[in-house]
Amino acid sequence: MSNKAVSSVNQNYGFPRSRRLLTAKDYKQVFDNKPIKLVCPPFTLLVIPNQSEQSRLGLIVAKKNVKSAVKRNRLKRLCRQSFRLAQHDLPAVDIVLLARRGSSDMTNTVLFEHLNRLWSRVQKKCSGYS
Repeated sequence: MSNKAVSSVNQNYGFPRSRRLLTAKDYKQVFDNKPIKLVCPPFTLLVIPNQSEQSRLGLIVAKKNVKSAVKRNRLKRLCRQSFRLAQHDLPAVDIVLLARRGSSDMTNTVLFEHLNRLWSRVQKKCSGYS
């Protein structure tokens, strides 16, 4: 694969700062504005419309729910990867993804299936936001 092809793939499916919730103010805005709540066994998603033209993701993987740092980092990596692949299909929303207890015990395949179902639910519920 040429460098040109690699750079176009990275550009299309990257996770730049503009696609992240970065500050406490960003997270607080999601929690305070009556978010749409989507729940599945390993994750809870809180979703609100945003003013930008793209979806943004924030992750919360609490030490209380996932004890090991290795497992917390694995969950965050999987969530970011799943979001990278789905970001172009999502409306302009801010998403806070919270990991629940027991999520670290599931396999990568099962976690990806749950995340893909959540992304499709976000599309259906929030399609009027874009």
